[in-house]
Order: sequence, then structure tokens, then C-alpha cells
Amino acid sequence: MKSHYIARVGVIAAAYAACTLIAMLFLGSLAWGPVQFRVSEALCVLALFTPAAVPGLTLGCALANIANIVLSGTGMLGMLDVVFGSLATFAGALFTWKMRRRPLVALAGPVLANALIVPAYLPLLLQGIGFYTIPFTSISLDGAWLPMYLFGLVATGVGEAVIMYVLGYPLQRSLAKSPIIKRELASMGTTEK
Repeated sequence: MKSHYIARVGVIAAAYAACTLIAMLFLGSLAWGPVQFRVSEALCVLALFTPAAVPGLTLGCALANIANIVLSGTGMLGMLDVVFGSLATFAGALFTWKMRRRPLVALAGPVLANALIVPAYLPLLLQGIGFYTIPFTSISLDGAWLPMYLFGLVATGVGEAVIMYVLGYPLQRSLAKSPIIKRELASMGTTEK
């Protein structure tokens, strides 16, 4: 592998992990709980520009989720998030890269991947640390996996869609206008619309 590619992977991973941890500090359970309003997910648009974003975003997600194990005290249950959260990020980023010629469609990849995968394990993780309450309510769904999954499907999907289309899409449009990005795309033989 070329050192340039490896450097891109590393920079993207570091940016994603740092943004995720900062979001955790300011948004708390909105960034890690059933809503999954992770501002760092806007960086998934980088997969529209470089294949290095696929492993970079996946690695960044894994690093942030490992750090969350330490910060939140989830213990080994947090490994569910490391494995399956990173899998969701990988699937979403790969879809984005494959559909890069149609950015609005491509950005649906992270939305669908996170909406389908994250709510499947999140109830187990949250119950394991002793709670599951729908945010902004006192409604507890302990022991009711299907209602928790359905709530998570909607809440995670909406949160991810807001991030991808309200933050990510304008970020993509701005990056596409950058002379540096245009030069890089030309050197890769890719053109951006």
C-alpha cells in the first residue's frame, strides 16, 4: 500500500474518532444512546472522494467506541459497539464510495446501515449497564427488545439522516469545490459533479 493512502486512512480515522469523542462530551447520550446523533458521521461524506475513507472511518469508529468503553464504564458489553458499530460504519462508508457518482443516494448508505444495525445491539448494551429509557421521557423499555429495536430504528435513522443531509451534504458540496480536492480527484481519475 502506498504511504499516501495509509496517511489518508490515519488522518480520517483520527478526525472521526476525535469528532465522536467531542460529540460525546457535548451531546452525551444523544451521541451514544438510542438516538445516535453523532456529528462525526458527517465525515462519512469523505467516502465520496477517496476509497481511504472506508477503512479510515471504520478505524475511527472502532477507536472512538473503544475509548467509550473506558469513559462510560460499559466494560466488555461495549465490545458490541466496537464490533457492530464499526461494521455499520464500514457498510455505510462502502455504500457511499460505491455510489459516489450520485451523492444524495450515496449519503443514504450510512443512514440505512446505522438505522438497521445499531438498534439491534444497543438495547442489549444499555440494559447490560442497567437502563433503557426513551430519551426525554420516563418510558422504560427494559426487557422489551422489539419495541426498543423499533424505537432505535426510527430514532437512529432520523438522527443519522439529519447529520448526513443537514451537515454532511453541505460539507460534501464545499469539499467538491476545493481546488485541492479537485486536483486529487483528477489524479485518481475520478470526477466530481
